[in-house]
Amino acid sequence: MEIPRGGRVNQKIRDWMVLCKARIQVLSTPVACACTWMASDGTAGWGLLATTALGLTLVSSSAAALNQLLEIKIDSRMERTKDRPLPAGRIRRRTVAAFVVVSALSGLGVLLWADPLAAWLALVMIVLYDFIYTPLKRVTPLNTLVGALPGAFPLLVGWAAAGNGLDLRAGVMFAILFLWQLPHFMAIAWLFREDYGRAGLRMLSGSDEEGVVSARQAVHYAMTLVPVSLLPAIFGMAGRTYLYGALTLGLAFLAFTARFGLARTAPRARTLMLASLLYLPALLALLLYDQV
Repeated sequence: MEIPRGGRVNQKIRDWMVLCKARIQVLSTPVACACTWMASDGTAGWGLLATTALGLTLVSSSAAALNQLLEIKIDSRMERTKDRPLPAGRIRRRTVAAFVVVSALSGLGVLLWADPLAAWLALVMIVLYDFIYTPLKRVTPLNTLVGALPGAFPLLVGWAAAGNGLDLRAGVMFAILFLWQLPHFMAIAWLFREDYGRAGLRMLSGSDEEGVVSARQAVHYAMTLVPVSLLPAIFGMAGRTYLYGALTLGLAFLAFTARFGLARTAPRARTLMLASLLYLPALLALLLYDQV
């Protein structure tokens, strides 16, 4: 039966959203723009925020598409990724390759207009993600730590876009985002450990049959995140509202991580993933509210 034209259009839109990993950008791009606003001490206008969002979206889309272009065979072996547009054959490789180049150059150009440092950091993000983290997934379980670096780079790009360079405040925010990712990644790696094993990816969960080591590391990172998340208040970036709110959120996130550590079940791993996705925007909202 022929698929209606509207259905084909919707499928194309979904495919390109998957290719660009739009769900991740829905979280990372607003965080980056919030950092632009904070780095400018609240003076950044809508034009600069829109420029930052557009440039970062283009660069991030390029990096995501290139990652899937490099991992077509790997994605085809995993249940969770085999229906992605490239392994499923719904988008041609040449089309994606052209998109990667055009999107990267356009995004870097837009960010260069905002600030040269922002463009340079975006370029480093692409290199770290696609040419270091991506091949490391087949070499060592340490790839998770490496992958958390480019995962936190949108924040630095946003901070630099304000035109005031990077400072201690940017380092604090980078540390928060870096640590936040790790319990989230550990839960994902545990949920899809069999998939990763079939694809030949060297994830920690693949050699940790009971999940004890993975869970222990997730708890350690969540514990470290609690005091690190309080640093904005200690360094004068926020006040008491943020301090008490961040402490409450950090302890709650730690509790969900510890719950997963006590029993490595799929429902608890999914709950930890959800908790992590709620934690970051809530923490950022507290920080912005306190600054305003």
